[in-house]
Amino acid sequence: MGVAKKSIEEIVQAIGGKENINKASHCVTRLRFSLKDESVVDTETLEEVDLVKGSFSANGQYQVIIGQGTVDKAYKVLLEVTGLQESSKAEVKDEANEKLNPFQKLVKLLGDIFIPILPAIVTAGLLLGLNNILIGEGVFYDGKSVIDVHTQWKGFSEIVNLIANTAFTFLPGLIGWSAVKRFGGSPLLGIVLGLMLIHPNLMNANEALQQDVLPQWDLFGLGVNQIGYQGQVLPVLFAAWLLAFLEKWLRKIVPDSIQLLVVAPVALLVTGFAAFIFIGPVMLTVGTAVTDGVMAIFGNLGGAAGFIYAGINSLLVVTGMHHPFIALDLQLIAAVGMTYLWPVRVMSNIAQGSAALAMMFVTKKKTLKGTALTSSISAFLGVTEPAMFGINIRFKFPFVFAMIGAAFAGMIVAMNNVEGTIGIGGLPAFLNISPNFWSVYFLATVMAIVIPFILTLVYAKVKHKDL
Repeated sequence: MGVAKKSIEEIVQAIGGKENINKASHCVTRLRFSLKDESVVDTETLEEVDLVKGSFSANGQYQVIIGQGTVDKAYKVLLEVTGLQESSKAEVKDEANEKLNPFQKLVKLLGDIFIPILPAIVTAGLLLGLNNILIGEGVFYDGKSVIDVHTQWKGFSEIVNLIANTAFTFLPGLIGWSAVKRFGGSPLLGIVLGLMLIHPNLMNANEALQQDVLPQWDLFGLGVNQIGYQGQVLPVLFAAWLLAFLEKWLRKIVPDSIQLLVVAPVALLVTGFAAFIFIGPVMLTVGTAVTDGVMAIFGNLGGAAGFIYAGINSLLVVTGMHHPFIALDLQLIAAVGMTYLWPVRVMSNIAQGSAALAMMFVTKKKTLKGTALTSSISAFLGVTEPAMFGINIRFKFPFVFAMIGAAFAGMIVAMNNVEGTIGIGGLPAFLNISPNFWSVYFLATVMAIVIPFILTLVYAKVKHKDL
């Protein structure tokens, strides 16, 4: 199906005309604009355009949700209508970054580092969930696991566990690659840096914290602990920044003819010494303090912590501030083998999907029904963007009721100290939850579905009969 030129013209007019557009690009579902002045955007008129499924501003970009497949055609027509040159997402992001304040830039930086490695982490989480089903006692057999009853599955389980644990075991390597790339250095050096920090000759950092005496290098009279940073996040992040900084600086001052012999060796050597002498020990202390703090919060204020975190998670997503919590999840998993945050966060996915689904039953508009149904399914599978921006934020009250439902569901999850790993969101997320917590987790899931659905349905029937 083609895209009507009139629809694109209406979009352009609603966002302030072509003179208000600096650059435009698109992703899988959205048109992305870097605008001169977002205050002139007529959101109400924009979202009445038949092609538009929602809109929002995030990280200095104004984004208009069109839909997968259709957005490619819409972008081509947009270039024709406006006379703009085709821009990449990176170009639009770079221009949009200039509008961000320092805190927003930090949040975006963390997102740029951790989002590229999420596929590996999510895959690892799903496989760990599969293995949990195989080794969890009482899942299918009273007091026994699947591999206890069916011993022929033991080898299969061990291989699955090895594959699943690889991403977490070599996490510094993944972060090193992504971070150095984001900071403008060579990704390959980032991988080497990350693997260097978990070299098998080094004592595991978690084991080191339990020891009174540590193996050391004698560096001209200075004792340097031979500690690795397996699964740690902060040491490799800061070391990656230093490595990229040194590499870029050296490339400016070292003649081209000898750069291959000088730049990488010197940058890696200096960063390695700095990492083991200063960066690693300091950041390990900071990371340990953060882990202990989160554990204490959920240990002493579990219900309140879960209520607040699940309740505001949708707001964090809207502002892009949810990305730092990925690093926190990874830090917890590395330190204690699980996270309390992910199981709580998933309640927000489910609640947003439920509120959008309720809107499908409320509205009489055929287009809105279709959008509500498809976006709710997407949210139930862990992708909340279409539901939030296409339906719930657009009408406001479904978004609020989803936050309320998520808060109460998150409270139940946190009160019972439900443990899990990072993985897929939405309804399939139970695969990432330890099986011995499934009963209470499923109860919370039901709450995350029922509360937003009923509140949205009743409120819409009473207050918005014209929908």
